[in-house]
Amino acid sequence: MNTIITSREAILDKSWQLVTEKGWSAVSIRTVAAACGVSVGSIYNYFASKSDLITATVERIWCDIFHFSERLTEFDCFLDCIQWIFDSIKKGSEKYPGFFASHSMHFLGDAKAEGQRLMAQSWEHIQTELYAILEKDKSVRPDAFDDVLTPQKFVDIVFSLIISALIRQNYDDSGVLELIRRVIY
Repeated sequence: MNTIITSREAILDKSWQLVTEKGWSAVSIRTVAAACGVSVGSIYNYFASKSDLITATVERIWCDIFHFSERLTEFDCFLDCIQWIFDSIKKGSEKYPGFFASHSMHFLGDAKAEGQRLMAQSWEHIQTELYAILEKDKSVRPDAFDDVLTPQKFVDIVFSLIISALIRQNYDDSGVLELIRRVIY
């Protein structure tokens, strides 16, 4: 067995591949080491525990599903962006069956706190991008927002609806899109 792996990314590629092909139960330090053709110790050089490996794999899958940095800044229309998010969720649920419902169950103890921190960081990034897209959407009615319903509060509400869809595994975006149309356009 090769005792040196080329990179942390190569390990994550194999872990991601195992999740895609065999599901979460296939991911462990031993199975990833075997898939990489390296010793278990080589994996521990990059990940202190199975939880660290799974946390990094979850982050990689979220990025694969949404490609946030590549796509979100391209939108000029808030509605188009929300449509894209729901489409990405639908594709992600097909590519990674059960991912949205099950990945949080893999975090225990300290790893749970780290997983929650990473999720909060990702969610904050999404909301910041959504707010920026809403602000540059020239089709929004001038009177759509006021002191009670601010653009930020609106983004929070829409984002909550997206999270609700993830939790319920209901990826029908028609109601959310119509709500957005009626409120801001």
